[in-house]
Amino acid sequence: MSSHTVAVIGTGPDPDNPTVDGFAMGYRHAEAFEFDDRCELIGCADIVKENRLAFADTFGLSTENAFEDYEAMLSALEPDIVSVAVPPAIHRAIVVECAKSGVVDAIHCEKPMANTWEDARQMAQECWRHDVQLTLNRQRRFGRPFTEAKRLLEEGKIGSLQRVEIGWGDFFDTGAHTVDLAGMFNDDHAAEWVLAGLDYREEDRRFGAHQENQIWAQWRYENGVYGVISTGEGSDFTDAAIVLRGTEGIIRIDKTDGPMLELEHGGDRRSVDVNGETMHATNDESDDRYGSHFHDRAVSAVIDGVESGEEPSISARIGLTTAEILFAGYESVRRRGRIDLPLDVTDNPLESMVDSGALSPSPPAVDEE
Repeated sequence: MSSHTVAVIGTGPDPDNPTVDGFAMGYRHAEAFEFDDRCELIGCADIVKENRLAFADTFGLSTENAFEDYEAMLSALEPDIVSVAVPPAIHRAIVVECAKSGVVDAIHCEKPMANTWEDARQMAQECWRHDVQLTLNRQRRFGRPFTEAKRLLEEGKIGSLQRVEIGWGDFFDTGAHTVDLAGMFNDDHAAEWVLAGLDYREEDRRFGAHQENQIWAQWRYENGVYGVISTGEGSDFTDAAIVLRGTEGIIRIDKTDGPMLELEHGGDRRSVDVNGETMHATNDESDDRYGSHFHDRAVSAVIDGVESGEEPSISARIGLTTAEILFAGYESVRRRGRIDLPLDVTDNPLESMVDSGALSPSPPAVDEE
């Protein structure tokens, strides 16, 4: 019997045609909550009528439970949990209002956490103040390539961790996963400084925010472990998506033309079984799924946290460490120097540099057919 009612804020457009303007993550969230028999999906909200009605039809909700205004939905349905899948620029406003509503016990929010460092901090602070559990959809923490790599680390298979190298994706969007994973491998220690440089010669906007073309960033955690990331044309600086270098060996995740997970120790290199999972999905995904079982596992952690009172590994408190590294990386570019943490800015430095003209990317080419 289900014991937690759930509503989705931000259904998104057609999930079969995702774009960088709308990825319909609400469908993935809803699917994952429906997969957990402790939950009942009872409503949704989206400002676009066509979108919310299509979502309601897909998940068998009555049209009366498909709202234009999320505040009206909170008042009418009083869900125990809300899933926020709107663009990052409005995460703070919606998360804070949901926390203040006095209705919800938990909020599960899509990543990146927010478009500014101040917004990210306010989200976490207000949820803490109102005793509402806030989690972020960092579902890759539950993929076997990563959990098995973490197990190997904890068993001392490569000695003490010295450095995490990332050569996958971008800094702000995918980085919300990859930098988060670096933190997971390092037991979620806080960072103490960040140093970065980037290139933004061609305009690239994703989910309403500017995204650099290429970046190199380095940071050091308080326990002395280093993180480095190179994106864009420099993403091939390492021979895997993520490399964990220890005092006695190396772990590679998603090695180019090689195994998904590989352990190198004492001159011996061997693949490690991850049950056919990749960095993105399990090996038993059906064609009619919107997301992956990674999302199911993330939602399970959300519900476990609500029921036990224990902090989920995808909590906002832990997520702030990742957000701080990302915004500090952009601030390092703006100040042209190393940024010692805690971070003392409130904005998104990349957005501010573009708005001020300090960075002037060329607009996208227009097809004149």
